[in-house]
Amino acid sequence: MAGIDAASGYDRMKEVKEFDESKIGVKGLSDSGITSIPRFFVHPPETLSDLKSSSTCASIPVIDLSGVNSAAHRRKIVEQVKEAATTWGFFQVINHGAPVPALEETINAIKAFHEQPHEVKSKYYKRDEGQGVMYASNNDLYRANAAAWHDSLQAWMAPTAPKVEDIPEVCRNEVVAWDKRATKVAETVMELLSQGLGMEAGKFKELTLSDARVFVGHCYPYCPQPDLTVGITSHTDPGVVTVLLQNHVPGLQVKHGDEWVNVNPVPGGLIINVGDFLQIICNGEYKSVQHRVLANSYNEARISIVMFFNIGKLKEDDYCGPMPELLSPEKPAIYRNFTMQEYLENFYCKGLDSKSMIEKITIQN
Repeated sequence: MAGIDAASGYDRMKEVKEFDESKIGVKGLSDSGITSIPRFFVHPPETLSDLKSSSTCASIPVIDLSGVNSAAHRRKIVEQVKEAATTWGFFQVINHGAPVPALEETINAIKAFHEQPHEVKSKYYKRDEGQGVMYASNNDLYRANAAAWHDSLQAWMAPTAPKVEDIPEVCRNEVVAWDKRATKVAETVMELLSQGLGMEAGKFKELTLSDARVFVGHCYPYCPQPDLTVGITSHTDPGVVTVLLQNHVPGLQVKHGDEWVNVNPVPGGLIINVGDFLQIICNGEYKSVQHRVLANSYNEARISIVMFFNIGKLKEDDYCGPMPELLSPEKPAIYRNFTMQEYLENFYCKGLDSKSMIEKITIQN
């Protein structure tokens, strides 16, 4: 992050620190009625010039999971999931088993947390990534070149669950319940993804690919200058699979080829995307793709609930890499093995970015 601008006397780090220590988040800034955003939220011209959706595509694929337990339908669903994960890296699922009222309750609970008065929310505000419960604006506030217009409540649910009393009371029951529901959906999707690679349905579960879980409740409040910043910077997810629940306020975009495609929420639907870790272990078969959220120009806040799933039983010095059963003389490994320590350091040493781990371990021919 840049420091003092000698020409203007602007001390970026001082402003960032003051904002962080105020614990008001961007919701506090938005509610205060500001008409221009602080300078450290302003993104460079090369980011801003690319913000409009340029796509003529309708949206990401939508897959109906209602026949997932029927042998007659399952094969077709496996093919649909494989095709979506290979060509898009993103898809929506409907009839996924999580009741629609539960989706609404979860969204409303996270919205209620973010709408609490500053003095109530601020006691949860901290920067202690990797465990427990944390509320903050921008995980990578001190690592990124420019901040983004969102606040987040995060709870690391597994392998070590937080103390239930540490989860804010206004959304406690809903966070615990959504963790269970989203995990069931993720495990169903992982079975389909595993079968799409020609493996047993239970292979990913056996490899503990859903045993580390993080719940994140994002709030993207109204932004007075949405053309100068972003809701979340363009990035890929570092883990295995992500399950996303969002309200009706738009903003999510996915990179497909050279185009940015708007992802319009399907009522009752959940969005699934492939993470970098999954792309690596399946040797590039499934694609982790860039996505971003535009700054919110609507009066109503955009709320999204993200569940990140990642491998559980790995020590820092354990090695990971493409799965041996997917390799052959015709399909050699395109990625080298790496340690979990290398993987974690790559994520925590910088701001959100795209596929930097994948680029680091790609074998150059």
